Amino acid sequence: MSTARTALRRAGTVTALTAGGLLAAAGIASAHVTVHPESYAKGATDGVLTFRVPNEEDTASTTKVQVFLPTDHPVLGVLVSPPQNGWTAKVTNAKLKTPVKTDDGTITDAVSEITWTGGRIGAGQYQDFNVAFGQLPDDTDQLTFKTLQTYSDGKTVRWIDVPQSGAAEPENPAPVLKLTAKGAEEGSASASSTAPRSAAGSASSAAGSDSTARGLGVAGLVLGVLGLAAAAFALVRNRAAKGS
Repeated sequence: MSTARTALRRAGTVTALTAGGLLAAAGIASAHVTVHPESYAKGATDGVLTFRVPNEEDTASTTKVQVFLPTDHPVLGVLVSPPQNGWTAKVTNAKLKTPVKTDDGTITDAVSEITWTGGRIGAGQYQDFNVAFGQLPDDTDQLTFKTLQTYSDGKTVRWIDVPQSGAAEPENPAPVLKLTAKGAEEGSASASSTAPRSAAGSASSAAGSDSTARGLGVAGLVLGVLGLAAAAFALVRNRAAKGS
C-alpha cells in the first residue's frame, strides 16, 4: 500500500506542477500597439487604418497616444475621426524632402504625427483610433508607425523597435503595415475581417474570447494529466494486490 500511496503522491505532484505551469503560460499574453489591417496593396486609395492601443498597466490609465507617420514614404490625404469617448486628435504636418506627384497635383507636405489626448484607457481595456487615408505609397514594402503611449503615472512606453526578418520579436515593436503587390486582395480581405471598433473598453469581447479559448485548452490538458495519474495509480494498485 505504501508503494501505491507513493505513486499517487508523485502523480499528484506532477499534475499540480503541470497544471500550474500551463496556467502561468496561459496568463502571459502580449499586448502591443498594432495597426489593422495588417496589409494593404501598394498605392491603395480611400482606406482606413486602425491603431489598436491596449492598456498594459494594472494601476494606471493610458492618457496620451502619439503615432508618427513616415515622411520618406508619406501617407497622403490623412483624416482623423471626430472626438469620441473624450479623445481628441491633434494633427501635425511636415514638409516632404521629396514632393509626391499625384493626379491632383504635387504634394509638398503630409501628416507626420497624430496625438490623441483627453480620454482614458483603463486596465484590461483598449481603444481603437481610426485614421482614413487618400493614398498609400507604392515605392516601399512596408510602413512603420512608431508610437508613444503615455500613462497617468507619467510612464511612457516607446513602441519604436522595428521588427527584423528572421529575428525574434523586439520587446517594444512598432506597428508595421505590410504593402503587397498592386492588385492583391490581401489588404481588402484583412480590412473586412478586422472592422474598426470605436468604443474604448470593449476589450471584453476580444480578450474574453481569447481567454475562453486558452481556458478550455488548459482545462483539457489538465484533465488529460489527471487521467494519466489515475491510470498510473490503478496499475500500481493492481500490482500490489497481486503481490499480496
